Amino acid sequence: MEVDYHGKFFRGRSNSPSGEVGATTLFEYHQTGNRLWGSYSGGEVVEGHLLGTVAANGSLEFCYHHLNDAGRVMAGRCSSTPTRESDGQLVLQEHWQWFTGDGTSGYSEVEEIDAAELGRSAGTN
Repeated sequence: MEVDYHGKFFRGRSNSPSGEVGATTLFEYHQTGNRLWGSYSGGEVVEGHLLGTVAANGSLEFCYHHLNDAGRVMAGRCSSTPTRESDGQLVLQEHWQWFTGDGTSGYSEVEEIDAAELGRSAGTN
């Protein structure tokens, strides 16, 4: 599935117990060519960033780091596979692992949300 992630917003949908992303975590993605970067915050995450690549099939490989609400810097890696629901909504199915903390791995999903829901223009920082 070809996907252009530039200016897309996502919200946490589900996560494994050792994950820190939740329903109030908001992501903003940017893309140039196959380079992906973004920022995220909300819930347990005070501020976070990610950097990685987009494959031709729309899958993502990236590393992430964030400051959590306990004041700890956390970091890890993630592989995401895009899917479309019957209503057309883009969902990323993610397999991740911490580099820091307990080193556990997990599964999460983030769902695309419309920039209009946020009162923002797509593609803005």
